[in-house]
Amino acid sequence: METTNGHPRRWAILGVLVFSLLAVVLDNTILNVAMKTIADPVQGLGATQSELEWAINSYTLVFAGLLFTFGVIGDRTGRKRMLFIGMLLFGLASLASAYSQDPTQLILARAAMGIGGAAIMPATLAIISNVFPPHERGKAIGVWAGGVGLAVAIGPITGGLLIEHFWWGSVFLINVPIVIISMILIGTIVPESRDPKPSKLDPVGVILSIIGLVAVVYGIIRGGELGSVLNAEVLLPTLFGLIVLGAFVWWERRVEHPAFDVRNFSNVRFSSAIGMMGIVFFAMMGGMFFLTFYLQIVLGFSALQAGAMMIPFAAAQLIFAPLSQRINERFGAKLSSTVAMLIIALILASYALFDQNTPIVLIEIVFFIQGAAMANIMPPATTAIMEALPREKAGVGSAMSNTVRQVAGALGVAVLGAVLSSAYRSEIAPALTALPEAARHAAGESITNTVAAAQGDPAILGPAFNAFIDGMHVTALVSAVIALVGVGVVAKWMPGKAAAVLPVEDKEPAVV
Repeated sequence: METTNGHPRRWAILGVLVFSLLAVVLDNTILNVAMKTIADPVQGLGATQSELEWAINSYTLVFAGLLFTFGVIGDRTGRKRMLFIGMLLFGLASLASAYSQDPTQLILARAAMGIGGAAIMPATLAIISNVFPPHERGKAIGVWAGGVGLAVAIGPITGGLLIEHFWWGSVFLINVPIVIISMILIGTIVPESRDPKPSKLDPVGVILSIIGLVAVVYGIIRGGELGSVLNAEVLLPTLFGLIVLGAFVWWERRVEHPAFDVRNFSNVRFSSAIGMMGIVFFAMMGGMFFLTFYLQIVLGFSALQAGAMMIPFAAAQLIFAPLSQRINERFGAKLSSTVAMLIIALILASYALFDQNTPIVLIEIVFFIQGAAMANIMPPATTAIMEALPREKAGVGSAMSNTVRQVAGALGVAVLGAVLSSAYRSEIAPALTALPEAARHAAGESITNTVAAAQGDPAILGPAFNAFIDGMHVTALVSAVIALVGVGVVAKWMPGKAAAVLPVEDKEPAVV
């Protein structure tokens, strides 16, 4: 049983949770490095561009769709149990992904990995909220966020090393030993916790949340694939999903035992933190989307080198995320978050100054500052969301936080990716007139296709790089404006210093 000072082994438990999360976060970044090899018909599976996209998106679709539901189930049935089952599913699906014989098997195995990931992610934050006392939760979530930042950065480096020395399946097989070690540590160190007075299950609410989230995320993914947000294949599923989520809110307001009490959004600290997280991930993920192409195609870095360039971002996360609670307590959530959001907006705007001659040192400095700003946004926002809800509903709070991050990030890639694609296509078209008409359309779809069609021809490559950089500049400025909206949200609605440091009264202990 937990004391008012928290679980006696809480820091060891945190270490286990961060290590367990490593496989989930690592895999999402490591896969991008393996895409080119998986597309190779000899060394890989001969996957088409569409199949490659769905190898990534099948995971995102299932993961985002089930996060909320698994958070609810974890609160009811036990978060340790949910974490353990999630790790087992993730490990088995990783094994299936590694030995897939064709692209369809890989897509299905990745979807199964999404099921495991959706069970793992909410459980880690929920357990942290239950084993740490209120005054230490912010620091613990900062360490958790630092671990996530590290995994994001080392994923491409690890993937590059594996692809250079082993076959493509090794990027999935690397998860298996992590999963096995995690399951042993979870079983021996992590305590079980659940809602001590679970309400009746709300199957209608759960089903509505799954259908609504899956439809919205599917529409967003299609938008990213088609490079347009106005296509019927994008608008119809997205609008249907939004209608279903509206029905979910309507139902939750009227049912006696809701899966999620939507009245929590009347809590200004909760709603402003959710809004800030959504806006920052929309802007950041959309921005990171074009950086991948900028580093690897325009500047000519290998996947391994491009991954290594993210080390300053990871270093800043490791340094500043554990310190974010101290900064938050000293200056207040409103001031510290507003300044961090403003820095992110300025960093995104600075990408509009990048070109083919930008010094590497300057890029690395920008990445470091970006990581430091993110480290001072995510932990305070996550802490605010978790502390706005009763501890026994920690799984729901964690799931809500992660769902917003996933949906906003996917939306950012789709919308800002469409902005980049539209700007690039319109500018590159005149340079492709020398190509055969049949190849012209495909070559103009993306800079990757243009470079492949150019076959080293400087008459095409020069305009392609210029067109991409111009499109990147437009996209960077759009993402910066969106981040500025986040600055306004935080500055107006995030509670100030006094509200941010009020002690939170715990409900009765939920660790059993």
